[in-house]
Amino acid sequence: MGVSFLSTLPSLVHLSPLSNSNTGTHIYPSPRAVPIRCNKIETDVTGGDNVFRRRDVLKCFGAAISMELIAISGSFVEMASAADLIQRRQRSEFQSSVKETLYTAIKGKPEVVPSILTLALNDAMTYDKATKSGGPNGSVRFSSEISRPENKALSTVLDLLEEAKKEIDSYSKGGPISYADLIQYAAQSAIKYTFLASAIRKCGGNEEKGNLLYAAYGSNGQWGLFDKQFGRTDTQEPDPEGRIPQWEKATVQEMKDKFKAIGYGPRQLAVMSAFLGPDQAATEALLATDTEVLPWVQKYQRSRETVSQTDYEVDLITTLTKLSCLGQQINYEAYTYPVQKIDVTKLKL
Repeated sequence: MGVSFLSTLPSLVHLSPLSNSNTGTHIYPSPRAVPIRCNKIETDVTGGDNVFRRRDVLKCFGAAISMELIAISGSFVEMASAADLIQRRQRSEFQSSVKETLYTAIKGKPEVVPSILTLALNDAMTYDKATKSGGPNGSVRFSSEISRPENKALSTVLDLLEEAKKEIDSYSKGGPISYADLIQYAAQSAIKYTFLASAIRKCGGNEEKGNLLYAAYGSNGQWGLFDKQFGRTDTQEPDPEGRIPQWEKATVQEMKDKFKAIGYGPRQLAVMSAFLGPDQAATEALLATDTEVLPWVQKYQRSRETVSQTDYEVDLITTLTKLSCLGQQINYEAYTYPVQKIDVTKLKL
């Protein structure tokens, strides 16, 4: 007596035929998709070309099981890929809504732009490389931190962002937005607002032409890496004191030292001049007194006079992107939510 294991696998179709001593006919594994099955078949086990030996049985069975496992794992991969795409879409849609809310809030009060930039800088610059603590973790929201000398003028803009947060949380399906994300994305919206406003000015105040100019020559595409860093976690306590200088009172050397401590040099210090206090022109005049920073100040001033502002804009976006995730572990599943299942039995056809 012999036992044959027939599988749905195409590769097994070419196995040797099985001889049936009762009928004298040959039985071939079917190429159709059928479940694995066992059949009793009488064969001549003494020899012959058409004998299906035990090792052939084991090979057939092993191949069938292996391919079944591969098929199952393949379906899991497909499911995982689909779930990943759904999560990406959820995050992207939520992110777009967050940007729109923040941009609208800033557009209504453009005078808050310098304070928003400084707030984002101060929340991030608490990062300490030695202890790997601090950074853009939303700690500036605590009353004990926002009341410090370096943050004393920023409480009003924090109130503005908290109002925006209420609106954002009201439509979020994946939980409230973190203050860490809120603050850094507010800085992004503030920068985009200033770039667009500059383009509009270059078009004589024509908003439609300014939008077209920025779409054609701006560096909006450079924000791609920044946008991926979405999912910062809030700290539950204030960061240590003494890590942030009062920018409007600091010397150039003090600024250079602070930037050096987080891995930045004169180039990044110059490009971040708009973040270092309420008056960018005054800050740049001070930075220009330093021979190391002066060439970069001049470079970005020239760039801002051009139509595209490419050098200035690209370097600023790159610098802020790195700054906005110092020491942070990004949760790439943040703000996602389970997809509602559809009961097909209730569908009307």
